[in-house]
Amino acid sequence: MSSGHKTMTLFVTVILGLILVIVGLCSDWPLWAWPTAAALLLVTGAVTHRVLTPRREAFPRELTPEPDLPLPEPLRQEQRITHVALPSAVSDYDFSFSATVRWLLLDAPGDAPYVNPAGLAVDAVLRRARAVTVEQPPTQCALVQHQLEGALATMRTDPGGRVMAMALDVSLNLPEPDRERLSKLSNVRKDEDVWEHERRYERSKRAYLGEDVLKDTGSAVVWWLSRNEEKVEGAVDRIGLLAQLSAAANNERVAQPFDHLVTVPRETPAHGTADGPGARAWQEPSGLGPPISGTGADVDGSLDSLLTWFGFAADDPDVHLFAQRLLTLAVAHGKSGAADEIKHRFGLHEGERTADGADGGSPSGPDESPA
Repeated sequence: MSSGHKTMTLFVTVILGLILVIVGLCSDWPLWAWPTAAALLLVTGAVTHRVLTPRREAFPRELTPEPDLPLPEPLRQEQRITHVALPSAVSDYDFSFSATVRWLLLDAPGDAPYVNPAGLAVDAVLRRARAVTVEQPPTQCALVQHQLEGALATMRTDPGGRVMAMALDVSLNLPEPDRERLSKLSNVRKDEDVWEHERRYERSKRAYLGEDVLKDTGSAVVWWLSRNEEKVEGAVDRIGLLAQLSAAANNERVAQPFDHLVTVPRETPAHGTADGPGARAWQEPSGLGPPISGTGADVDGSLDSLLTWFGFAADDPDVHLFAQRLLTLAVAHGKSGAADEIKHRFGLHEGERTADGADGGSPSGPDESPA
């Protein structure tokens, strides 16, 4: 008899005994009625026990051809693998994979060869893990680890159909040297992107100024007016400056309609100042423009500008004397090209003497007296 049957029999007997005691006390039974109630209680307990006890089977179930026994738990085995290199989407940057591989050996035909279930399970898990990591960048190591945990969390059959395998406690990381290299490369790419954007911005700004704003003098004036709408007189005063800017931006001379608006440098004194009789007779002017090219009409124009800058008029009688001294300076400094242009321009000869006795072809200065 099982413990459940005994418990039920005891429970029914105790309940019935309590009922009899309560009824006897309330009804004031005589003394001879109490033994009779006790005997009735024992008989009732025996009957309850007999009723609740199950009948024995004629033939035990354990001895039947197919006994109804509980199925045994399937035998699962596991193995820990660590630091297995798995490829990433970037060559030469491999993940380091670790996990606990758990497998279940499947039934096989009687003539099937013997296998190593651990090796088959580990190989099946690594194949599944590699299919995930080979498509992921090495910089997203934490995200790929969570993807692997989901991809390897299900028991699946290996390609040979001999075991079912899964992975637990998945860990994925990138070696520290590779992580540092990727960080440096990322910083370089970011700096390069910033530099490229700055370069494009500067190129766009130069194109805007050169091809639009300073395309010609009129465009420059309109641009200045758009920035200073209420300063029309200021725009008029700056036409010469804007003409110079637009000409310089296009590597051209100032257009003829605006040539008279370009400021001419002030004349410098032709004689020494209060510094004394030995002071310099000239000072280096600022803003003389580009140097003389050396041939053609540009040189003639530069000579005319130089004479104008020094204050000589076209019919000034001292122009010939000034040209002779200028020829002397050119020869003294070895500027043969400039000397030839000066001689051609003013019809001078190297042996010709200046008015103060200096030889036009000698390197000595005009103030130097003969020995």
